[in-house]
Amino acid sequence: MSYDLRLIFQHGGQVAASCHATKPNMLNVHLVPHTHDDVGWLKTVDQYYYGDRNDIQHAGVQYILDSVVDQLLKNPDRRFIYVETAFFYRWWKQQSSSMQQTVKQLVNEGRLEFVNGGWCMSDEATTHYSAVIDQMTMGLRFLNETFGPCGRPRVAWHIDPFGHAREHASMFAQMGYDGFFFGRLDYQDRARRMVKREQELLWRASNSLTPPMADLFTGILPNGYNPPEGFCWDQSCDDPPIRDDPDLEDYNVDDVVKRFLTIANSQAMVYKTNHIIMTMGSDFQYENANLWYKNLDKLIRYVNGQQANGSKVNVLYSTPSCYLQELHRANLTWALKTDDFFPYADDAHDFWTGYFTSRPALKRYERISNSNLQTCNQLEILGGPVSRKGPFGDGESQTMKKAMAVAQHHDAVSGTEKQHVANDYARRLANGWQHCQVLVSNSLTALSGSSAKRIYCDNLNISVCPLTESINVYNPLARPVAWPVRLPVNGTSYVVSDAEGKSVDCQVCVCVCVCVCRCKLHLYAFSKPYMHDIVHLYFLLKTEYLCVHVLQFIRVTFDPDTGLLSSLSNLETKQTIKLTQNFYWYNASDGNNKESNQPSGAYIFRPNSSTPFIISKTAKTESIQEVRQWFAPWVSQVVRLYGDSRALELEWTVGPLPIDDDLGKEVITRLDTSIKTSEYFYTDSNGREMLQRKKDFRPTWNLSQSEPIAGNYYPINSRAFIKDDVDQLTVVTDRSQGGGSLQNGSLEIMLHRRLLYDDVRGVGEPLNESSGVFPEGLVVRGCLRLSLDRPPSAADAHRPLAQQVVLQPLLTFTDGDLHPNTQLEFSGLQAALPPAVHLLTLTQWDKDSVLLRLEHQFQSQESKVNSHPVTVNLQVRHSITHRAHLTGFLNCTFCP
Repeated sequence: MSYDLRLIFQHGGQVAASCHATKPNMLNVHLVPHTHDDVGWLKTVDQYYYGDRNDIQHAGVQYILDSVVDQLLKNPDRRFIYVETAFFYRWWKQQSSSMQQTVKQLVNEGRLEFVNGGWCMSDEATTHYSAVIDQMTMGLRFLNETFGPCGRPRVAWHIDPFGHAREHASMFAQMGYDGFFFGRLDYQDRARRMVKREQELLWRASNSLTPPMADLFTGILPNGYNPPEGFCWDQSCDDPPIRDDPDLEDYNVDDVVKRFLTIANSQAMVYKTNHIIMTMGSDFQYENANLWYKNLDKLIRYVNGQQANGSKVNVLYSTPSCYLQELHRANLTWALKTDDFFPYADDAHDFWTGYFTSRPALKRYERISNSNLQTCNQLEILGGPVSRKGPFGDGESQTMKKAMAVAQHHDAVSGTEKQHVANDYARRLANGWQHCQVLVSNSLTALSGSSAKRIYCDNLNISVCPLTESINVYNPLARPVAWPVRLPVNGTSYVVSDAEGKSVDCQVCVCVCVCVCRCKLHLYAFSKPYMHDIVHLYFLLKTEYLCVHVLQFIRVTFDPDTGLLSSLSNLETKQTIKLTQNFYWYNASDGNNKESNQPSGAYIFRPNSSTPFIISKTAKTESIQEVRQWFAPWVSQVVRLYGDSRALELEWTVGPLPIDDDLGKEVITRLDTSIKTSEYFYTDSNGREMLQRKKDFRPTWNLSQSEPIAGNYYPINSRAFIKDDVDQLTVVTDRSQGGGSLQNGSLEIMLHRRLLYDDVRGVGEPLNESSGVFPEGLVVRGCLRLSLDRPPSAADAHRPLAQQVVLQPLLTFTDGDLHPNTQLEFSGLQAALPPAVHLLTLTQWDKDSVLLRLEHQFQSQESKVNSHPVTVNLQVRHSITHRAHLTGFLNCTFCP
């Protein structure tokens, strides 16, 4: 299929003035000077900016920007692009007013161009779309407020992420970008595209939005993001400079020109127009920009000098926007793509699918932090200006916003950084949450009228909390939710009261108080441990089966001989499927293999066998208001059903992974069912739209499969499902993980990885996590939620459930008695939003305005009920108008 680029190029007139002229009858080579500055990888963000710890990697971003600006001023023909706003923002704040004015002039003239423009270059496999939008907002807002229209990036630039998500392309298109450039795609896909000259294409990135709303021109760069071989002139490179003194014995201009013309003409053979692009730069280059620019000036002069001798190659300084403008002018049609670019492999046995799960604890912490940030943002508005008063000064949420933005980087939440850098990301998130806690406390005090001290139990995941007697529950979703709340307690008998003082049921289970909470909208503050509308938790023991039975919605059976799950039933729809769940591990390859020396590592997943090792064929099982299973000393699980829930909860605990056999382990859980899947399964794209997958298959090219396990793994950001015409089993995850369906009716998800070898992709250390608490290896706990539905209506259940997992209710605790006049309930909305409409963003924009984003959360034709346009009337309540300075009505229609 093909598509006309003219329909989506929006900013041609604005770009033209700053672009060098090209020659229509020649091959125009667009040289793009750039630097790729990771917002943390081998060094921390601070170390990279200041140039610290050069014993790890020589890199200092502040010097790069100093040097580049200096060199741009020396020659108006020169160009440079910059990407990572997190670094530029920091540099900008340190400049004098005269230097800032100079840089603004460079931007206005198009000599310094911002591309991408987010706070970082985000990962595309392990990030949730809401967090990506936030970090893009932070970077783009700074550029807009600082430079105006001339600072607006027009090209998305993801040259380093390890595979590319369709949802990212969709978001970029909806943000108004004209094009998207990246460097990494599967080696087989690239080879095919080179032959067919389809390395530039039209990506139709949504099946729900009417074209061209989510259409984005996409270009695959020829050398990743590096310069052509032999043409790297950075201080970190070894290529010889251009020696153009004819009196020198080693004069090499003729050789340089010849080699460059050969490379340019060869590259032109695999692209479609008489314009090609070359990335002249790489990781943390241009610290001494004079080296690059002096040689690039010479390269342009001497190559173009050959035109007098009949050469048809024209070389120019350029930017991605200028290059894209020329492709637009070519007036051609382009190949069409509707799927994504996962998984990514750079060789037959080198699939970059391990990082989908790498550092699972950090991935979970990032997801929790996202939820906490949204709550912090909302309460900052609902509580008014008093919320922002505290020991950290005005605007406590900014620290958390910046920490979360940095965490989206493709070497952060991806888990592909060095250990000390991972620790730094976690420290930043923890520091951000400390700032937000002040804001949340201030807001809850203002809304409830109670000045009682607020306590935050950040260790509830390991059942540690010094105070659980008076609970506040805040629901950040704009609709009621049913959510289980588990609290550590010391006794065995408790009375739980609601806001009206009415007693509600609560069950105590081995020192854990288990309650089911139905939160209304936003805030509840209670004088006693309170959960609204509690439904009893039923666990029945039968002689022939160990059975957990909830009368309303779900029945689960366990095999009496093995102790494993044996079936799952939906009592509403009268569905029953066979369901066996167990835990396995793959031994990681150590690189000692006749086929390839590639080991498993932080990036690469490469098991040394296609058959996983079962941890135990049986599970020791105990039923005490919940079913507890022990598979090994390092693998256990709790199976829970809640009376008001339509999902089965599997809380797994894995670690420390044993490595006595000197082999790394990659632990999975596998669900084997009676569902007839025909080798198809479905995963989400960054938590938003769902994509169909098939074993050993790629929609746009013929795959030669060389790694039957790793080559069939995909990112699962929030959910995956398998289905046939009758049944659909959906698994909702609590963090980003990798998984696949390797046999009919089966779905496996990787939970934890511990590896003993580096995979030679730059990080330089094995993924072997430990901590002071777990010196023998990291212990990770997580939760999977399973739901069984009829395929036509399954989305109506799993989408809201996935949103609840992403945006969980926040629990806080009050120390001391509440004042009798304390307001025990509060809602920021007069009514719940319709099921199809999701409150994506509610945050303070400036002193007098707020930013509100609503989205239609269902795909087209996904749901018979909810995949239709929805019209919403929004009226701000008078009681908070003085805080938000919003008036009147907004009449909005949202389409899937």
